[in-house]
Amino acid sequence: MRLTLDGDWTAVVTGDRLDIVPRFDFRDFCVRVAPYADVEGWQGLLGATFGSRSWLWDAPDELCFDPVGRELVGVVLQLPCVETDAEDAARVPAAPLVRPGGLRADEIRDFRHEMATELCRAPGDTVLTCLRDLDVIDEPLDARIGIAPDVALLVQRGTVVGWSLTDPVRYLTSGFAAPDPAPPVLATRRLFTECLDVMTTPVFDGLRDGDPVALARLRVLQDNLMHQREDRHRVEALTALIADKVEQHGNW
Repeated sequence: MRLTLDGDWTAVVTGDRLDIVPRFDFRDFCVRVAPYADVEGWQGLLGATFGSRSWLWDAPDELCFDPVGRELVGVVLQLPCVETDAEDAARVPAAPLVRPGGLRADEIRDFRHEMATELCRAPGDTVLTCLRDLDVIDEPLDARIGIAPDVALLVQRGTVVGWSLTDPVRYLTSGFAAPDPAPPVLATRRLFTECLDVMTTPVFDGLRDGDPVALARLRVLQDNLMHQREDRHRVEALTALIADKVEQHGNW
């Protein structure tokens, strides 16, 4: 299968996905799949590869390809803060099933892969699906290409139109740290859903507008996170962003 990622930029699907555990950095609201453990490692990877990357204030999704074999070797996918309503989210196609595979660029050339604009949440936030736009859900998907464990690109009419992360709580972490290999506890899953509720529209719009109800909700969530004793690695990943928002909006 040949995929289009940016206008006339194309890649073919290979048989081998990235054997790298995703890292869901909640503070930066992005999913990283790459073989590095710090900023220096990521900068080194950017310098040694080609593909789609951020530049100054421009922040597309980042896809890194090795210039020798033209294979995909790293990805940073950003989550949008605009949440799709439940009725539209329920229409995200369930088929086809994920097919594991990597990508090989047709040519060595940089491109720009625009980040998704719509966040669709499955019940219980078991899957997060990020779409280019809502027109995607009006037609069936051609394929789901699993480029890494639980990370899949969504393909429609040969074009990548979004991506998904299955069981996102499992991969919660801070910065470049590896996720906790132990399964998340139920309390963490509940807190994760509460955090997503706060960080997406319309609650987040209320915070920016100084709504006291939204701010009170944010403070209660911060308190609940502080008192959650289990699964601290994941809880601290959630707390980092919520604490930032309390600091930003707490003086209204």
